[in-house]
Amino acid sequence: MPFQPRVAILVPVPDYNERWQPAFARKAAALTAAGLAVEQRPWTDPGDLAGFDLILPLFAWGYQRDVAAWYGLLDRLEAAGLPVANPVPVLRWNSDKAYLAELGAKGVAVVPTVEVAALDEAGLAEARAALGAEEVVIKPAISGGADGTHRLAPGAAIPADALGRRRLVQPLMPGILAEGEMSLFFFDGCFSHAIVKRPAAGDFRVQEQFGGRESDWDATPAARDLAAAALAAAPAAPIYARVDMVGDAAGSLRIIELELIEPSLFLHHAPDKGAAFGRAVAGAVNRLAAGR
Repeated sequence: MPFQPRVAILVPVPDYNERWQPAFARKAAALTAAGLAVEQRPWTDPGDLAGFDLILPLFAWGYQRDVAAWYGLLDRLEAAGLPVANPVPVLRWNSDKAYLAELGAKGVAVVPTVEVAALDEAGLAEARAALGAEEVVIKPAISGGADGTHRLAPGAAIPADALGRRRLVQPLMPGILAEGEMSLFFFDGCFSHAIVKRPAAGDFRVQEQFGGRESDWDATPAARDLAAAALAAAPAAPIYARVDMVGDAAGSLRIIELELIEPSLFLHHAPDKGAAFGRAVAGAVNRLAAGR
């Protein structure tokens, strides 16, 4: 029997409340088709990872709920010199949405963002003034799945879970309600496919658990160029990436998030159903093996 490199996919704790198994099956199938042997390990307690040829945090969902454990895992992986994709410096950088300011400083069009160290009414008013927007969205800097994300109408009070906490304040982007949020997927730097995610009526969140729905999207050259510019600003080239963008009031696209840790890749929308993803991961395994 030919040798199969072993890859560990980090997955949520057993009682995690989002449906992740169907997406896991699609990713695992693509990796198996690329000649890799796939095993699951819970990200909170993965055990001995030394025997794996690559560790993929593709389903480390919920890391934003235990930030200390997440950063502790990254420190452990880095200290042990274990092979991880995306690389640990990329994962650490992408964990905190303060990276949006870095992208903006490098000339990448991002959703305007004001960081408030301890959100209160004065800080919110200052952020609204700086953004020139009365209707805003607030979110934790380390977040996922829209945890702790709120839409605040003009004059609305700060929700209790955000009061006194570090928060990012952004204007509500008109495009999210009109056209939805566009996601572009790249494997080994090459564009694969794109989708548009639309919120349920009366909501602004596009995640499935809030009634969001997705469909294929024909990514424009402008969208591809914007995504490529954002990825070029990352600390290292990612093996897999999802780039989320929305339209502003002028109809121009702006980056709302880079997903380089544990993105839903929507491989069932890819023309090749994930073959490029499998090849990208297998290529990373081969490069790591050649460098040993």
